[in-house]
Amino acid sequence: MPESESHARTHRGADLTHGPILPALVLFAVPTLISSVLQSLNGSINAIWIGRFLGEAGLTATSNSNLVMFLLLGTVFGFGMSATILVGQSIGRGNVDDARRAVGVTAFWFALVSILVAILGYIFTPEMLSLMDTPAAAASLATSYLRVIFLAIPGMFFLNFLMMALRGSGDSVTPMIFMGIAALMDVGLNPILILGLGPAPRLGIAGSATATLIAQYTGLGLMLVYIYWKDLSIRLRGAEWKYVRPAKALSASILVKGLPMGLQMLVVSGSAILMISFVNRYGITTSAAYGVSAQLWNYIQMPAMALGAATSAMAAQNIGAGNWKRVDAITRSGIIANVAMTGALVGLVYFADRAALSLFLGNQTATIDIAQHINAVVSWGFVMFGVMMVIFGTVRATGAVIPPLIIVTLSLVGVRVGITAFLEPTLGQEAIWWSYPISSAVSMVLAIGYYRFGKWREATMLAGPQPARTSQPEAEHASSPSKPSWIGVD
Repeated sequence: MPESESHARTHRGADLTHGPILPALVLFAVPTLISSVLQSLNGSINAIWIGRFLGEAGLTATSNSNLVMFLLLGTVFGFGMSATILVGQSIGRGNVDDARRAVGVTAFWFALVSILVAILGYIFTPEMLSLMDTPAAAASLATSYLRVIFLAIPGMFFLNFLMMALRGSGDSVTPMIFMGIAALMDVGLNPILILGLGPAPRLGIAGSATATLIAQYTGLGLMLVYIYWKDLSIRLRGAEWKYVRPAKALSASILVKGLPMGLQMLVVSGSAILMISFVNRYGITTSAAYGVSAQLWNYIQMPAMALGAATSAMAAQNIGAGNWKRVDAITRSGIIANVAMTGALVGLVYFADRAALSLFLGNQTATIDIAQHINAVVSWGFVMFGVMMVIFGTVRATGAVIPPLIIVTLSLVGVRVGITAFLEPTLGQEAIWWSYPISSAVSMVLAIGYYRFGKWREATMLAGPQPARTSQPEAEHASSPSKPSWIGVD
């Protein structure tokens, strides 16, 4: 049996290189969207428990801590995106063995970096919170919460890595299932460990973090069992375990391409930390209002994030197959879907945000009023944010990673933080809120300009033989050899 045929038979993800684009894109994005909803519902319900049981100080502690956690997630996000792209391009070429090579080497780097992050983060938790100007009333709670979260980091990071690799293979359903398991377990354990119900110890805010730790490691373990039980494309067996060693060529690609994508996440999280340092100066009421508003923003951003991930996976497979005409159609479909889905959520927030905010804040009218105003100014900008996410989903699928990093840095640090720092002495809090939609508009315009005029189509993930690039309208796919391996062996 030819090797390419054998590879095709062992692939169990979706083939995203054929058929109608918009339905396939939406169907692939929906499980990713549900995964994000479950993840954010998990965080929101936990915030409700903390807000009701531990008050505004507990809520502020978790919102400050979560920003640190997402900042650190950026240290490995780029590695995961590299794996997603490499797996997608390999699957598009019909070469599952190359996909497994990418998974093995990326797993090595994920394990190494996540363990280092956990150790250093646990040690330097107080210093990180101090840099954010965390209010004194919340600082000790945030320290207790965040130190347990750091112990959960390796399981959390590796679970996210496996989900990203599976999406690259065309499977967005399996990640949804195990995200759901972890989220339900986290939500269920939160009140038990916070309050010490039954035989459980009363841990307070550390109980919320402990619930996350248990849920993440359980979800990771169950997903690994499922991957091997179903013999999914990304599993390693026998001699394939040698792929875990840090092969030079593939490691170089993952690091060179992954670091800028990780830095992009760090810029996003870092700018958020800078912004919350501005917010924290206005006291715990404004900080709590901002933190709860950010909970709603998580949901508004979900369609854009899901469509960006779906666009990237779908574009990667088609790039691997050499079908460039279809890549442009994927981008257009992603933008259309984003405007419809994100726009609908923004409209819902304008009409129903008070009821949603009350879930977190009860009858704290002053805090709710501030949060409502923040949402009215900020929310509509996420439609523009979504356009940028879809465009960058396509662009990064080729391996073009530096221009998106520059655009994100310019818009979030140069524009968002710059506007706040320059206008806050005159406009006060309003400078903070208005900097969000203005920076989103700048990033969207720059992303469109780069997509239209940039040289992202000439980028590659690796040196060596690349997929054929066809521009003929009648060609559905360009043929490409399965040997020699385009990833290569060190």
